[in-house]
Amino acid sequence: TAPMMQQGIDVDLPQTTSKPIEGQEERIVITINAKQEVFINQEKVDPLLLRRKLQQSGAAKLNREVLLRADRRVPYGFVVQTMAEIKNAGIEKLGMVTEPLVEKK
Repeated sequence: TAPMMQQGIDVDLPQTTSKPIEGQEERIVITINAKQEVFINQEKVDPLLLRRKLQQSGAAKLNREVLLRADRRVPYGFVVQTMAEIKNAGIEKLGMVTEPLVEKK
């Protein structure tokens, strides 16, 4: 599959059979690229400051959904650690972004 591009952030997403996500206007997208660089929407952030940045955004108070896009090459532990930071920022709605599964013939 081709890597997914979001405002210049190159990410090769894992594939699943999940349904597409509808209407993303009120969501925050956190991206982890293959170099383990973390972005909130298009802004690169230090992973150690992710929780603080999310708290400052007011996302938890506004009950906004956060979507996590992680390159398939990122170690699982780093993704889980990032998910924990998102949850520790008070975010209750966290979704994972994947690519549709392509059946091999």
